[in-house]
Amino acid sequence: MKIPFMKMSGSGNDFILIDHRKSLIEPDRMKEFARKVCQRRVSVGADGLIFIEPSEKADFKWQFFNADGSVAEMCGNGGRCAARFAHLKEITGPSLTFETLAGILSAQVDGKRVKLEMTKPHSLKLDESLLMDGKKETLSSINTGVPHAVTFVEDIETVDVVGLGRLIRNHPHFAPAGTNANFVRLEKNSRLSVRTYERGVEDETLACGTGTVASALISAFKGWVKSPVSVKTAGGEVLTVHFEVEGEEVKRVFFEGDVHIIYEAEMWEEAYE
Repeated sequence: MKIPFMKMSGSGNDFILIDHRKSLIEPDRMKEFARKVCQRRVSVGADGLIFIEPSEKADFKWQFFNADGSVAEMCGNGGRCAARFAHLKEITGPSLTFETLAGILSAQVDGKRVKLEMTKPHSLKLDESLLMDGKKETLSSINTGVPHAVTFVEDIETVDVVGLGRLIRNHPHFAPAGTNANFVRLEKNSRLSVRTYERGVEDETLACGTGTVASALISAFKGWVKSPVSVKTAGGEVLTVHFEVEGEEVKRVFFEGDVHIIYEAEMWEEAYE
C-alpha cells in the first residue's frame, strides 16, 4: 500500500506528515512505523512523524512520534508544521486549534509564517546545581509541553552539545522521563543563540520549538531579556517568542517562524516494512 505524505521543515526540524483522518496505519503499529520511516538513508528520514486525525474537541488532533518511535506530548516546530499542513489540505482555515497530549493548541497561518500559542508552561526551577560527570553544572528547567533544561554558555560554537546533552538528558534528577537539554548564549537586545539536544531524537537538532520557548522564558525569569525575544537556532533561522508573565507564572506564550514544504509524495511499502 502506498501512503501519501508531506515532508515539512520548521526551522530545520523536519517532519513527515500524514493525513490520517481515514485510518491507514493500525494504532498498535504506529510506533514501529514511525521508527522505520524516520530513519535517514534507508527510508524517508525525519526528526518526527505526525498523524493528523479527527478531534471532537478541536479542528483536528495529532499523534506525534519522535524518530525513535517514542511518543512526545508536544513539539513546537512540529505544531507549526501541522498547522500549515492542515490549512493547505483545507482541513482548517488560517485560524485553528488542535489537540495534543499537552493540551489544545491554537495557531495562525499566514502563508509560510505560522504563529503558535503554546500550552501553559509549568514546573519552573532556576539555578539548580547538579553533578555531571564529576563536575558541578548550574541548570534551570521548565516544562513547555515537554521538559527542558537550560544552561548558559559563553562559547556556543564549541560546546559539546551531544556529550553534555546526553548527560543532562539521562541525569537521575530528571528521571524517569528524562529531559531535553538547551545550551544558550545571551546576545544583545533580547536576542539569544540556542543549540538543543532532543530527547527522542537522541542527538542535536537544527531547531527545537519548545526548547526555543524554554530558553527565552528562563532568560526572562533571570531578568536578562524582555518579550519579544529573537532566538537564533543551530540551523541559522531566527524564531520570535512572545510571552506575558506575572511573577513566576507564564500567562500566555507564542512563538512564530516560517514553515517550509520540502516535498509531497507517496511512501512505498518498502519504506516501512
